[in-house]
Order: sequence, then structure tokens, then C-alpha cells
Amino acid sequence: MTTPTAQPREQQVGPGGTPSHPVRGINHMAFPTFDPAGTIGFYRDVLGLPLVQTMQVKAWGPEYQRDFVHFFFDIGNADRLAFFYYFGQEPYRDENLPPLLDLGQHVALHVDTLADLDGFAQRIHDAGLTIDMRVMHETVESIYVRDPNDILIEIARPLRDLTAADAVDAEVTAQALLDVLASDGEPTLDALWARKAELIASRIPA
Repeated sequence: MTTPTAQPREQQVGPGGTPSHPVRGINHMAFPTFDPAGTIGFYRDVLGLPLVQTMQVKAWGPEYQRDFVHFFFDIGNADRLAFFYYFGQEPYRDENLPPLLDLGQHVALHVDTLADLDGFAQRIHDAGLTIDMRVMHETVESIYVRDPNDILIEIARPLRDLTAADAVDAEVTAQALLDVLASDGEPTLDALWARKAELIASRIPA
């Protein structure tokens, strides 16, 4: 099956009507949250921002990484505000562990095509800098690099458009997370998946 490609954003133009550069704005900005129930309640229920996507991820990357849920709110103009909730992560960290920025806080720039993404990878290489990682996520392919302030910058190109099914999945995932956090058991990604399976099963007509 052919994977659908996302529609390019309206391009910025420079003098003479030519595109000024391949960046098409912010794909998303991401921050850690230690209160996912309050975060979802504020952005979705108080501000009315649609919850359009979630990713539930087993620990990967650095040894200190934990299982996490990454959820995205639509803030208009094809942009998203995103949050990471790390299972078992306390707000205050051991001074020997990496700083808060390594809990997921970053800015993601949007590019339309693989050629654009490869072009930035080449620019980073030519400048003598190191790409932290290149990752094929569920809906985007991304490269990551740190700026001189040690801020993590992601450059992301879409693999497909988000759909109504993604939004439904996001809402089910969010409810499963809230249920797990409100339960007496230990909140874990496995517990979230088990509760999510129950919620999905309850939606299937008898």
C-alpha cells in the first residue's frame, strides 16, 4: 500500500518570487509534563485545542530514558504543541542526570520533502556539527541537532497526513492514561496499553 504524502505548506517567498528557504514553520514544540491530567484538561478542555495524535513509546536511546507518552494538540496553521509524560519520572532530578531539556523539550521545524531533510543533514555535516540521531517516527522522519545553547532542534518532514483515526486514537490513549493515573496501581506504559485495549473493546458493538 502506498503511504500518502502530506500536502506541502504554502511556501515563503523571497525577492523575485522564489522560495526563501525550505523551512515551513514550526512542526511542533515539545515540553515535559509531570501532570498529564492537568495538561490535557487545560489545553483540550479549557483552551479547546483538539488532541490530534499520541505516541506511546517504550524506552529507547540513552540509558536513562523511560517509557513515555507523547501527545500533540492542534494549535492551528498545521502546527502542534506537544508534551512528554515519562512514567515514574519525578519533577526534580538527580544532579548527576541530564538536565530538563533531555526530558523531551525541543523545537521541531517543518520541511516538506526528503530532499529538504537531507539538505539540512548535509548543512549540519558541512558545518562540522554532529547529528544526535535520525529517527523514523510513526508519522514523521526527523533529524536532531543541538544549537550552541544546547537546545535540541528537530527538523521533521511528514510521512503522511494526520487523519480522523489519529484523533480518535489520541483521545482513547489520553483517556487510558488518565484512568491509569487515577487507579491504585503503578502507572506504566504496559498498564496504559492494557486499559487502552479495554476501551477499544468497549467501543466494538456486541
